[in-house]
Amino acid sequence: MTTALEIEFVSDVACPWCAIGLSALGIALQRLAPDITAHVRFCPFELNPTMGPEGQDLSEHLTQKYGSTPAQQAEMRATIRARGAAVGFAFHPDGRGRISNTFDAHRLLHWAGVVQPERQWALKMALLQACHGAQQPMNDTAVLVQAAQDAGLDGEQARQVLTSAAYTDEVRAQEAHYLQLGIQSVPATLVNGRHLISGGQPPEAFEQALRQIAAAR
Repeated sequence: MTTALEIEFVSDVACPWCAIGLSALGIALQRLAPDITAHVRFCPFELNPTMGPEGQDLSEHLTQKYGSTPAQQAEMRATIRARGAAVGFAFHPDGRGRISNTFDAHRLLHWAGVVQPERQWALKMALLQACHGAQQPMNDTAVLVQAAQDAGLDGEQARQVLTSAAYTDEVRAQEAHYLQLGIQSVPATLVNGRHLISGGQPPEAFEQALRQIAAAR
């Protein structure tokens, strides 16, 4: 008998650990099929909600926010690249030069969830690859439209969403909801509305946790 799970993957496209975590989750779900299946929804969280349209140099931002040194940042980039490679996600060797506001990317993901939910995962991966693999800004309409097209979505409809205020209220409400649940860092994988798997875990950790949750139903 197949056990179906509901998964809310709370994340930000600016977060490299979200790329690692999602890739690992995908591997785990492949291993669990067909005994355990999951309906995955992508839910918004902004690491830097007040980031202006000009963005910020990433190294400068990390120093300001976390107090990290360039050497520490280089070490973390190497760790992230290795963890990404282990789950099939290729990070740019130089990391990202700048960070940008990601709210429009979240609006685009919400739209995909409304019009073609089966394409939402592909869009999320396309956005993560554009951001972390190709160093592209997440507040650039052309970049976001291309990601939508790469995911099999209608590019013109995506552009219409991005050049309007569509889904602004819905995304803000979702962000507030997950903050009220106590989620303060991402990725956060919420299973069946009550089981939380925190961080960019390896596939084995996701697989074990999902098996335990499915068995307890």
